Amino acid sequence: MRSPIPDYLASALSSVEADHSGATADYIPELRDADPDRLAVAVCTEDGQMYSQGDCEVEFSIQSISKPLVYALALADRGFDEVLGKVGVEPSGDAFNEMSFDTEFGRPLNPMINAGAIATHSLVGRHDATAEQQVERIVDGLSAFAGRRLEVDESVFESEISTSFRNRALANMLRANGTIHDDPLIAVAGYTRQCSLLVTVEDLARMAATLSNRGVNPVTGAPVVPAAVVRQTLSVMATCGMYDGAGDWMTRVGVPAKSGVAGGMIGALPGQAGIATFSPRLDKHGNSVRGAELFQRFTSEMGMHLMDVAPPGLAAVRGRRIVGEGDEAITIVSLQGNLAFAGAERFLRNLVEEPLTTKRVGIGIVRVGSIADVGRRMILEAIRRLTLDGHDVYLIDADGLLPDPDPGHGGRVTIVNAPGDILRINGLDL
Repeated sequence: MRSPIPDYLASALSSVEADHSGATADYIPELRDADPDRLAVAVCTEDGQMYSQGDCEVEFSIQSISKPLVYALALADRGFDEVLGKVGVEPSGDAFNEMSFDTEFGRPLNPMINAGAIATHSLVGRHDATAEQQVERIVDGLSAFAGRRLEVDESVFESEISTSFRNRALANMLRANGTIHDDPLIAVAGYTRQCSLLVTVEDLARMAATLSNRGVNPVTGAPVVPAAVVRQTLSVMATCGMYDGAGDWMTRVGVPAKSGVAGGMIGALPGQAGIATFSPRLDKHGNSVRGAELFQRFTSEMGMHLMDVAPPGLAAVRGRRIVGEGDEAITIVSLQGNLAFAGAERFLRNLVEEPLTTKRVGIGIVRVGSIADVGRRMILEAIRRLTLDGHDVYLIDADGLLPDPDPGHGGRVTIVNAPGDILRINGLDL
Protein backbone atom coordinates (compact mmCIF):
# COMPACT_ATOMS: atom_id res chain seq x y z
CA MET A 1 0.00 0.00 0.00
CA ARG A 2 1.16 3.53 -0.76
CA SER A 3 0.86 5.99 2.14
CA PRO A 4 -1.83 8.67 1.70
CA ILE A 5 0.21 11.29 3.60
CA PRO A 6 2.22 12.51 0.56
CA ASP A 7 -1.03 12.78 -1.39
CA TYR A 8 -2.54 14.84 1.41
CA LEU A 9 0.46 17.19 1.45
CA ALA A 10 0.28 17.57 -2.35
CA SER A 11 -3.40 18.42 -2.05
CA ALA A 12 -2.63 20.98 0.65
CA LEU A 13 -0.04 22.67 -1.60
CA SER A 14 -2.52 22.72 -4.47
CA SER A 15 -5.12 24.42 -2.27
CA VAL A 16 -2.86 27.45 -1.60
CA GLU A 17 -0.98 27.59 -4.89
CA ALA A 18 -3.27 30.21 -6.44
CA ASP A 19 -2.76 32.70 -3.58
CA HIS A 20 -0.36 35.33 -4.91
CA SER A 21 -0.88 37.86 -2.15
CA GLY A 22 2.04 39.27 -0.20
CA ALA A 23 5.51 40.11 -1.49
CA THR A 24 9.11 39.03 -1.11
CA ALA A 25 11.32 40.87 1.41
CA ASP A 26 12.21 43.89 -0.71
CA TYR A 27 14.54 45.48 1.85
CA ILE A 28 17.14 42.75 1.25
CA PRO A 29 18.18 42.62 -2.43
CA GLU A 30 18.94 38.89 -2.53
CA LEU A 31 15.55 38.04 -1.00
CA ARG A 32 13.67 40.59 -3.08
CA ASP A 33 14.74 38.78 -6.25
CA ALA A 34 13.75 35.28 -5.03
CA ASP A 35 11.28 33.26 -7.11
CA PRO A 36 7.95 34.11 -5.42
CA ASP A 37 6.22 31.00 -6.75
CA ARG A 38 8.37 28.47 -4.89
CA LEU A 39 6.24 26.29 -2.64
CA ALA A 40 7.09 23.28 -0.48
CA VAL A 41 6.05 21.44 2.66
CA ALA A 42 7.71 18.76 4.79
CA VAL A 43 6.65 16.78 7.85
CA CYS A 44 9.20 14.85 9.92
CA THR A 45 7.84 12.55 12.62
CA GLU A 46 9.44 12.28 16.05
CA ASP A 47 11.13 9.04 14.96
CA GLY A 48 12.55 10.49 11.74
CA GLN A 49 10.09 9.55 8.98
CA MET A 50 10.03 12.32 6.36
CA TYR A 51 7.11 13.25 4.11
CA SER A 52 7.54 16.14 1.69
CA GLN A 53 6.07 17.69 -1.44
CA GLY A 54 6.82 20.61 -3.74
CA ASP A 55 10.15 22.41 -4.15
CA CYS A 56 11.85 20.28 -1.51
CA GLU A 57 15.35 20.46 -2.99
CA VAL A 58 15.46 24.26 -3.24
CA GLU A 59 17.86 25.90 -0.78
CA PHE A 60 17.09 29.26 0.83
CA SER A 61 18.46 31.20 3.78
CA ILE A 62 17.23 30.25 7.23
CA GLN A 63 16.89 33.86 8.42
CA SER A 64 14.94 34.29 11.69
CA ILE A 65 14.13 30.59 11.96
CA SER A 66 17.65 30.40 13.38
CA LYS A 67 16.56 32.46 16.41
CA PRO A 68 14.91 29.74 18.55
CA LEU A 69 17.61 27.23 17.62
CA VAL A 70 20.43 29.58 18.59
CA TYR A 71 18.51 30.47 21.76
CA ALA A 72 18.50 26.75 22.59
CA LEU A 73 22.25 26.57 22.00
CA ALA A 74 22.83 29.58 24.26
CA LEU A 75 20.76 28.03 27.06
CA ALA A 76 22.70 24.77 26.69
CA ASP A 77 26.08 26.54 26.65
CA ARG A 78 25.62 29.25 29.30
CA GLY A 79 22.70 28.06 31.43
CA PHE A 80 19.30 29.56 32.13
CA ASP A 81 20.35 32.16 34.68
CA GLU A 82 22.90 33.89 32.47
CA VAL A 83 20.74 33.87 29.35
CA LEU A 84 17.59 35.02 31.15
CA GLY A 85 19.62 37.75 32.81
CA LYS A 86 20.44 39.16 29.39
CA VAL A 87 17.29 38.38 27.34
CA GLY A 88 13.69 38.31 28.58
CA VAL A 89 10.83 36.05 27.54
CA GLU A 90 7.89 38.47 27.34
CA PRO A 91 5.97 39.02 24.09
CA SER A 92 6.84 42.44 22.72
CA GLY A 93 3.71 43.15 20.71
CA ASP A 94 6.06 44.85 18.25
CA ALA A 95 7.44 44.07 14.83
CA PHE A 96 10.62 41.97 14.65
CA ASN A 97 12.96 44.96 14.18
CA GLU A 98 11.55 47.31 16.82
CA MET A 99 13.67 48.65 19.68
CA SER A 100 11.90 46.66 22.40
CA PHE A 101 13.74 46.69 25.74
CA ASP A 102 12.40 46.31 29.25
CA THR A 103 12.49 49.53 31.25
CA GLU A 104 14.03 48.02 34.40
CA PHE A 105 17.10 46.17 33.09
CA GLY A 106 17.38 47.34 29.49
CA ARG A 107 17.15 43.74 28.26
CA PRO A 108 15.55 42.85 24.92
CA LEU A 109 12.04 41.63 25.67
CA ASN A 110 12.54 38.21 24.06
CA PRO A 111 14.99 36.28 21.84
CA MET A 112 12.69 36.20 18.80
CA ILE A 113 12.91 39.91 17.97
CA ASN A 114 16.13 41.13 16.35
CA ALA A 115 17.48 42.88 19.45
CA GLY A 116 17.07 39.70 21.48
CA ALA A 117 18.50 37.54 18.73
CA ILE A 118 21.65 39.66 18.46
CA ALA A 119 22.09 39.41 22.23
CA THR A 120 21.47 35.65 22.14
CA HIS A 121 24.09 35.23 19.40
CA SER A 122 26.68 36.72 21.77
CA LEU A 123 25.76 34.16 24.47
CA VAL A 124 26.63 31.04 22.46
CA GLY A 125 29.80 29.12 23.21
CA ARG A 126 32.35 29.52 25.98
CA HIS A 127 32.81 32.83 27.78
CA ASP A 128 36.25 33.26 26.20
CA ALA A 129 35.07 32.35 22.68
CA THR A 130 36.09 34.68 19.86
CA ALA A 131 33.51 36.02 17.40
CA GLU A 132 34.69 33.47 14.84
CA GLN A 133 34.37 30.62 17.35
CA GLN A 134 30.83 31.72 18.22
CA VAL A 135 29.84 31.63 14.57
CA GLU A 136 31.42 28.20 14.15
CA ARG A 137 29.58 26.91 17.24
CA ILE A 138 26.30 28.14 15.76
CA VAL A 139 26.99 26.57 12.36
CA ASP A 140 27.89 23.28 14.08
CA GLY A 141 24.81 23.44 16.32
CA LEU A 142 22.33 24.23 13.56
CA SER A 143 23.93 21.54 11.41
CA ALA A 144 23.31 19.07 14.26
CA PHE A 145 19.66 20.15 14.33
CA ALA A 146 19.43 19.58 10.56
CA GLY A 147 21.40 16.33 10.50
CA ARG A 148 23.79 17.55 7.82
CA ARG A 149 26.49 20.18 7.38
CA LEU A 150 25.02 23.60 6.56
CA GLU A 151 26.83 26.32 4.63
CA VAL A 152 26.55 30.11 4.59
CA ASP A 153 25.26 31.79 1.43
CA GLU A 154 27.86 34.55 1.06
CA SER A 155 25.76 36.50 -1.44
CA VAL A 156 22.86 36.66 1.04
CA PHE A 157 25.27 37.64 3.82
CA GLU A 158 26.75 40.48 1.77
CA SER A 159 23.30 41.65 0.69
CA GLU A 160 22.03 41.74 4.27
CA ILE A 161 25.07 43.22 5.95
CA SER A 162 25.11 46.09 3.45
CA THR A 163 21.59 47.10 4.51
CA SER A 164 21.77 46.24 8.24
CA PHE A 165 21.59 49.81 9.54
CA ARG A 166 18.69 49.15 11.90
CA ASN A 167 20.34 46.06 13.35
CA ARG A 168 23.48 48.10 13.92
CA ALA A 169 21.39 50.61 15.85
CA LEU A 170 19.93 47.78 17.95
CA ALA A 171 23.42 46.41 18.63
CA ASN A 172 24.60 49.85 19.74
CA MET A 173 21.68 50.03 22.18
CA LEU A 174 22.59 46.55 23.49
CA ARG A 175 26.19 47.67 24.00
CA ALA A 176 25.09 50.87 25.71
CA ASN A 177 22.83 48.88 28.07
CA GLY A 178 25.63 46.44 28.90
CA THR A 179 23.77 43.48 27.39
CA ILE A 180 26.58 42.70 24.97
CA HIS A 181 30.28 43.46 25.36
CA ASP A 182 31.42 42.88 21.78
CA ASP A 183 31.88 45.55 19.16
CA PRO A 184 28.31 46.14 17.89
CA LEU A 185 29.39 45.78 14.26
CA ILE A 186 31.01 42.41 15.00
CA ALA A 187 27.86 41.24 16.79
CA VAL A 188 25.67 42.22 13.83
CA ALA A 189 28.03 40.53 11.38
CA GLY A 190 27.89 37.27 13.35
CA TYR A 191 24.11 37.40 13.65
CA THR A 192 23.77 38.12 9.93
CA ARG A 193 26.02 35.17 9.06
CA GLN A 194 23.83 32.95 11.26
CA CYS A 195 20.76 34.08 9.30
CA SER A 196 22.47 33.38 5.96
CA LEU A 197 22.80 29.62 6.43
CA LEU A 198 21.26 27.67 3.55
CA VAL A 199 18.55 25.10 4.28
CA THR A 200 15.84 23.14 2.49
CA VAL A 201 12.31 22.62 3.72
CA GLU A 202 13.29 19.08 4.75
CA ASP A 203 16.20 20.46 6.79
CA LEU A 204 13.76 22.72 8.60
CA ALA A 205 11.35 19.85 9.26
CA ARG A 206 14.18 17.83 10.84
CA MET A 207 15.18 20.83 12.93
CA ALA A 208 11.62 21.22 14.16
CA ALA A 209 11.35 17.47 14.75
CA THR A 210 14.48 17.63 16.91
CA LEU A 211 12.64 20.09 19.13
CA SER A 212 9.55 17.85 19.04
CA ASN A 213 11.76 14.91 20.07
CA ARG A 214 13.08 16.51 23.28
CA GLY A 215 16.29 17.74 21.66
CA VAL A 216 17.39 14.49 20.02
CA ASN A 217 17.74 14.51 16.24
CA PRO A 218 15.27 11.79 15.17
CA VAL A 219 17.31 10.86 12.09
CA THR A 220 20.87 10.77 13.47
CA GLY A 221 19.87 9.84 17.01
CA ALA A 222 22.34 12.44 18.32
CA PRO A 223 21.31 14.62 21.29
CA VAL A 224 21.58 18.29 20.31
CA VAL A 225 20.25 20.15 23.37
CA PRO A 226 18.79 18.96 26.72
CA ALA A 227 15.06 18.37 27.13
CA ALA A 228 14.73 21.25 29.64
CA VAL A 229 16.18 23.61 27.03
CA VAL A 230 13.63 22.37 24.48
CA ARG A 231 10.76 23.08 26.87
CA GLN A 232 11.98 26.64 27.38
CA THR A 233 12.53 27.17 23.65
CA LEU A 234 9.13 25.85 22.61
CA SER A 235 7.45 27.97 25.27
CA VAL A 236 9.07 31.13 23.92
CA MET A 237 8.24 30.11 20.35
CA ALA A 238 4.60 29.69 21.36
CA THR A 239 4.34 33.14 22.91
CA CYS A 240 6.79 35.20 20.85
CA GLY A 241 7.71 33.27 17.70
CA MET A 242 5.34 35.03 15.33
CA TYR A 243 6.13 38.56 16.57
CA ASP A 244 3.17 40.95 16.85
CA GLY A 245 0.93 38.24 15.39
CA ALA A 246 1.91 35.63 18.01
CA GLY A 247 -1.33 35.74 20.00
CA ASP A 248 -3.50 35.37 16.93
CA TRP A 249 -1.25 32.55 15.69
CA MET A 250 -1.38 30.62 18.93
CA THR A 251 -5.16 30.78 19.18
CA ARG A 252 -5.85 29.92 15.53
CA VAL A 253 -2.99 27.52 14.77
CA GLY A 254 -1.76 26.45 18.19
CA VAL A 255 1.67 25.16 17.16
CA PRO A 256 4.92 26.69 18.51
CA ALA A 257 6.35 28.22 15.38
CA LYS A 258 8.94 30.52 13.84
CA SER A 259 9.08 32.20 10.48
CA GLY A 260 11.87 33.65 8.35
CA VAL A 261 11.76 36.45 5.79
CA ALA A 262 13.13 34.16 3.06
CA GLY A 263 9.74 32.40 3.22
CA GLY A 264 10.48 29.49 5.51
CA MET A 265 8.35 28.55 8.51
CA ILE A 266 8.64 25.81 11.13
CA GLY A 267 6.25 24.38 13.68
CA ALA A 268 7.17 21.88 16.39
CA LEU A 269 4.43 19.70 17.87
CA PRO A 270 5.89 17.97 20.95
CA GLY A 271 5.94 14.20 20.75
CA GLN A 272 4.48 14.09 17.24
CA ALA A 273 6.21 15.91 14.40
CA GLY A 274 8.15 18.83 13.05
CA ILE A 275 6.51 20.71 10.19
CA ALA A 276 8.09 23.12 7.71
CA THR A 277 6.80 25.16 4.78
CA PHE A 278 8.48 27.36 2.19
CA SER A 279 6.85 30.14 0.18
CA PRO A 280 8.64 33.50 -0.23
CA ARG A 281 5.69 35.93 -0.33
CA LEU A 282 5.26 37.55 3.09
CA ASP A 283 2.41 39.27 4.91
CA LYS A 284 2.66 42.53 6.85
CA HIS A 285 4.14 40.72 9.87
CA GLY A 286 6.97 39.21 7.79
CA ASN A 287 5.43 35.72 7.79
CA SER A 288 4.89 33.55 4.71
CA VAL A 289 1.32 34.00 3.45
CA ARG A 290 0.90 30.53 1.99
CA GLY A 291 2.91 28.96 4.81
CA ALA A 292 0.47 30.38 7.35
CA GLU A 293 -2.46 29.09 5.28
CA LEU A 294 -0.94 25.60 5.24
CA PHE A 295 -0.45 25.58 8.99
CA GLN A 296 -4.05 26.67 9.52
CA ARG A 297 -5.20 23.83 7.30
CA PHE A 298 -3.09 21.30 9.21
CA THR A 299 -4.53 22.49 12.50
CA SER A 300 -8.13 22.19 11.35
CA GLU A 301 -7.75 18.92 9.44
CA MET A 302 -5.05 17.04 11.31
CA GLY A 303 -5.81 17.93 14.92
CA MET A 304 -2.43 19.61 15.45
CA HIS A 305 -3.44 22.45 17.76
CA LEU A 306 -1.29 22.09 20.85
CA MET A 307 -4.36 22.11 23.08
CA ASP A 308 -6.02 19.30 21.12
CA VAL A 309 -3.26 16.70 21.33
CA ALA A 310 -4.30 13.46 23.02
CA PRO A 311 -2.14 12.21 25.91
CA PRO A 312 0.74 9.95 24.86
CA GLY A 313 -0.04 6.26 24.73
CA LEU A 314 1.56 2.93 23.95
CA ALA A 315 3.00 2.00 20.57
CA ALA A 316 0.15 2.19 18.06
CA VAL A 317 0.80 -1.21 16.42
CA ARG A 318 0.58 -3.85 19.15
CA GLY A 319 1.31 -6.77 16.87
CA ARG A 320 0.88 -8.34 13.47
CA ARG A 321 0.58 -11.99 12.54
CA ILE A 322 -0.90 -14.33 9.98
CA VAL A 323 -3.62 -16.75 11.11
CA GLY A 324 -4.59 -19.71 8.93
CA GLU A 325 -3.10 -21.06 5.73
CA GLY A 326 -3.59 -20.77 1.99
CA ASP A 327 -6.72 -19.00 0.81
CA GLU A 328 -8.06 -19.02 4.37
CA ALA A 329 -5.11 -17.02 5.73
CA ILE A 330 -5.69 -13.60 7.22
CA THR A 331 -3.21 -11.00 8.48
CA ILE A 332 -4.26 -9.51 11.80
CA VAL A 333 -2.88 -6.03 12.57
CA SER A 334 -3.67 -5.15 16.18
CA LEU A 335 -3.70 -1.49 17.26
CA GLN A 336 -3.69 0.03 20.73
CA GLY A 337 -3.55 3.27 22.69
CA ASN A 338 -4.96 6.64 21.67
CA LEU A 339 -4.74 7.20 17.93
CA ALA A 340 -4.11 10.76 16.79
CA PHE A 341 -1.90 11.68 13.82
CA ALA A 342 1.29 10.13 15.19
CA GLY A 343 -0.30 6.78 16.10
CA ALA A 344 -2.23 6.51 12.85
CA GLU A 345 0.92 7.37 10.89
CA ARG A 346 2.70 4.43 12.55
CA PHE A 347 -0.14 2.15 11.44
CA LEU A 348 0.06 3.44 7.86
CA ARG A 349 3.82 3.05 7.83
CA ASN A 350 3.53 -0.54 9.06
CA LEU A 351 1.34 -1.33 6.06
CA VAL A 352 3.72 0.45 3.67
CA GLU A 353 6.98 -1.03 4.97
CA GLU A 354 5.69 -4.59 5.43
CA PRO A 355 3.52 -5.35 2.38
CA LEU A 356 0.64 -7.70 3.06
CA THR A 357 0.99 -11.23 1.69
CA THR A 358 -2.59 -12.36 2.32
CA LYS A 359 -5.72 -11.31 0.50
CA ARG A 360 -7.60 -10.85 3.74
CA VAL A 361 -6.56 -8.42 6.43
CA GLY A 362 -8.11 -7.75 9.83
CA ILE A 363 -7.57 -4.43 11.63
CA GLY A 364 -8.11 -4.92 15.36
CA ILE A 365 -8.97 -1.86 17.45
CA VAL A 366 -10.32 -3.61 20.54
CA ARG A 367 -7.37 -2.27 22.59
CA VAL A 368 -7.61 1.27 21.25
CA GLY A 369 -8.73 3.77 23.88
CA SER A 370 -9.71 6.63 21.61
CA ILE A 371 -9.42 7.68 17.98
CA ALA A 372 -9.06 11.35 17.09
CA ASP A 373 -10.79 12.62 13.98
CA VAL A 374 -7.53 12.66 12.02
CA GLY A 375 -6.82 9.08 13.17
CA ARG A 376 -10.28 7.96 12.05
CA ARG A 377 -9.81 9.49 8.60
CA MET A 378 -6.34 8.00 8.20
CA ILE A 379 -7.57 4.50 9.15
CA LEU A 380 -10.54 4.74 6.78
CA GLU A 381 -8.28 5.92 3.96
CA ALA A 382 -5.97 2.97 4.65
CA ILE A 383 -9.00 0.63 4.38
CA ARG A 384 -9.99 2.26 1.08
CA ARG A 385 -6.52 1.87 -0.38
CA LEU A 386 -6.21 -1.71 0.81
CA THR A 387 -9.51 -2.47 -0.92
CA LEU A 388 -8.31 -0.87 -4.15
CA ASP A 389 -5.16 -2.99 -3.86
CA GLY A 390 -7.33 -6.10 -3.91
CA HIS A 391 -7.62 -6.93 -0.20
CA ASP A 392 -10.70 -7.92 1.76
CA VAL A 393 -10.66 -5.81 4.91
CA TYR A 394 -12.25 -6.66 8.26
CA LEU A 395 -12.48 -4.12 11.08
CA ILE A 396 -12.48 -5.88 14.45
CA ASP A 397 -14.34 -3.38 16.58
CA ALA A 398 -16.07 -4.99 19.57
CA ASP A 399 -16.80 -1.64 21.27
CA GLY A 400 -18.10 0.24 18.24
CA LEU A 401 -15.23 2.73 18.35
CA LEU A 402 -15.73 3.46 14.63
CA PRO A 403 -19.50 3.34 14.13
CA ASP A 404 -20.75 3.22 10.54
CA PRO A 405 -17.28 3.54 8.96
CA ASP A 406 -17.32 4.74 5.38
CA PRO A 407 -13.97 4.23 3.60
CA GLY A 408 -15.08 6.38 0.70
CA HIS A 409 -15.10 5.78 -3.04
CA GLY A 410 -13.99 2.26 -3.92
CA GLY A 411 -13.51 1.18 -0.32
CA ARG A 412 -15.19 -1.76 1.43
CA VAL A 413 -14.99 -3.01 4.99
CA THR A 414 -16.68 -5.77 6.98
CA ILE A 415 -17.32 -5.00 10.63
CA VAL A 416 -16.52 -7.82 13.03
CA ASN A 417 -17.84 -7.57 16.58
CA ALA A 418 -15.56 -10.22 18.05
CA PRO A 419 -12.29 -11.87 16.98
CA GLY A 420 -13.87 -15.32 16.87
CA ASP A 421 -16.20 -14.21 14.10
CA ILE A 422 -13.29 -14.35 11.66
CA LEU A 423 -13.12 -17.94 10.48
CA ARG A 424 -14.40 -18.92 13.95
CA ILE A 425 -10.82 -18.72 15.22
CA ASN A 426 -10.73 -18.25 18.99
CA GLY A 427 -8.02 -16.85 21.22
CA LEU A 428 -6.63 -14.20 18.90
CA ASP A 429 -4.53 -11.72 20.89
CA LEU A 430 -5.88 -8.51 19.45
